[in-house]
Amino acid sequence: MLVGLIGANIMGSLSPALFADAFAAAGISGFYHLMDVDRLPGRGLKNLLDAVKTAGFAGTNITYPFKQAIIPLLDAVDPQAAQVGAVNTVAIAPDGRTTGYNFDRPGFRRSFEESLGRASAEGATVVQIGAGGAGSAVAFALMDLGVKLLILHDIDVARANALQAEVIRHYGASRCRVTRDLEGDIAAADGVVNATQVGMRGFPGNPVPAGPLKSTHWAADVIYTPIQTAFLDVAAAKGARVLNGGGLCVHQAVEAFRMFTRVEADVARMHRAFATALAARDKAGAEKV
Repeated sequence: MLVGLIGANIMGSLSPALFADAFAAAGISGFYHLMDVDRLPGRGLKNLLDAVKTAGFAGTNITYPFKQAIIPLLDAVDPQAAQVGAVNTVAIAPDGRTTGYNFDRPGFRRSFEESLGRASAEGATVVQIGAGGAGSAVAFALMDLGVKLLILHDIDVARANALQAEVIRHYGASRCRVTRDLEGDIAAADGVVNATQVGMRGFPGNPVPAGPLKSTHWAADVIYTPIQTAFLDVAAAKGARVLNGGGLCVHQAVEAFRMFTRVEADVARMHRAFATALAARDKAGAEKV
């Protein structure tokens, strides 16, 4: 079975290790292939999707910057992915028909419940930085978790406004707005989420103002490369509870593995595989320094 990941700056992905372990546990001969457009000059999204269909892939994961751009190229989109407006997994039928799914939404939700606990979100005010493909999934996951008010910020104001409109369409005008005072809104919030690529290896920095962060906050990041971003370092130093992107990676992989194979992966085993692969990646990175 062939599956993979299409995106940019993905050579540090731990998904190949997670799928290799899950394939072994299920007794499936499978391979997870990374298709990094930064390493494939002249290869675009449509070209790569056509290639995996021709090669007989069972499907592929989709990541930055293609989670929204992939949608017009698909034959069908699952209703939950359509609601989010982003796709992170494409199933490919034997006849080549493609269907898009979004497993970032349940992945973030389950990771949050597992680490910070659902009670941390229920009735809370949350500031979310980033309204792109990952941000759309996280916004709907936060609604699933019972957030009372979601306050959005994106350097692309039109993108923030578009996501606000979608959240309001499904949950009502009182549940979501775009910030007009980012630092003030963070200071008054219960939690803060980074749903941008800023902080990822190759995209250094921290998109969240450090000043208003405090010990009463919880702070969550969708990034796991590195596992501890500059944002989470600052938040932890202020005494905030933090959630890295590792759990999101694991839980969306569990869902994708089920979709590709019709086999239920062991979540605890996948967490162990993630931890082992992360330690190996970090060791390899340290040895290169």
